[in-house]
Formats: sequence, structure tokens, C-alpha cells
Amino acid sequence: MIRLEYFTPADFSQLITWVKDEHLLMNWSGSMFSFPLTPDSLAWYIEDTNDLQTSDAFIYKAVDTQTGATVGHISLGGLSRKNSSARISRVLVGDTQARGRGIGQAMVTQVLKIGFEQLGLHRIELGVYSFNEAAIRCYQKSGLQVEGTSRDILKYEGAYWSLVEMSMLRPEWQALHPQAAQINA
Repeated sequence: MIRLEYFTPADFSQLITWVKDEHLLMNWSGSMFSFPLTPDSLAWYIEDTNDLQTSDAFIYKAVDTQTGATVGHISLGGLSRKNSSARISRVLVGDTQARGRGIGQAMVTQVLKIGFEQLGLHRIELGVYSFNEAAIRCYQKSGLQVEGTSRDILKYEGAYWSLVEMSMLRPEWQALHPQAAQINA
């Protein structure tokens, strides 16, 4: 369905096109970026990423394996080699025609696989705004567990947004993917 490839400067214009308004930008990235996205801000975003030996962040585009079209974006960052943990962030199925087809779940599953099977992590977490119920369901279908809610964590246009914290541990991944447990034994 999809494969993850590293996000590069050649992908900047596609992502900029997808993030059409400030509300979507805030939902996608919190306060990390200012609207509108620019090539310069995205160049900063990918600095020192995607090196398996030294990076603490891996940034991907999701490519539809049938059409070759880029359909989404996801990152795995905050990598702590000491604690064997990382955080999924900036998940976006950018092609609105592709939403509701399981692409988000496939992206999350692929990045979990990278984290647990390639990077050898023990814990992978993410945060999602509580109003984004479709994303929460997607993450639960991928096997992530709700840990709790950080209430009123971000103020946007006079309203507070709460953040649902979710995670998966390596044994939970292995229980869902027995082949992975055998490979990594």
C-alpha cells in the first residue's frame, strides 16, 4: 500500500501545498512552524536527520506503491538511544482523496516497524489533539495505547486544545507481529 522514503528538499513544495491554512498547520505541528510553511523552515526541519548512526530524528514521506505518488508525511523524532525511546510526530495524509483508506494506519505501522525492528527501541509514543478522533482511532488500530491526556496544553484562536498521549512498547509490537519477535530474538 505505502512505503516510507526519506523526506528531502525535493518534497518541500508538496508538503507546502498540503498545509493550506494555519489551523491545519497547528494541528499537524503544534507551534513548531509558523504559517505559511516555507522552504527555509523545512530546510531547518530536516537538518541533521535520517542518519541511522547519529540522528535523533527520521523524517519520511509516504509513497503509494501502486501509483508512486506521495500521499503523506510522518516523522520519528526525539530519539533517546539511552532510553531506547522515540516520539512519532507530524503525521499527515496530505492527499485528501486518500484519507479514510488506511494510509495513516499504514504509515504509523511502518514507522513503528522502523523504530522497533531497525532502531531496536523499547518505547514509541505520540501526542494527538483530543478533537482529532479519526487520528486517535487510527493510532489505536496500529496498536498504540492511550496513556492519558494533557489538558489545555495549547491555546489557539482563544480556545485550549488538549493532547492525548499514546504509546507502544516493544513487547506489544512483538505480540502483534510475531515474525518480528522471531527475527529480533
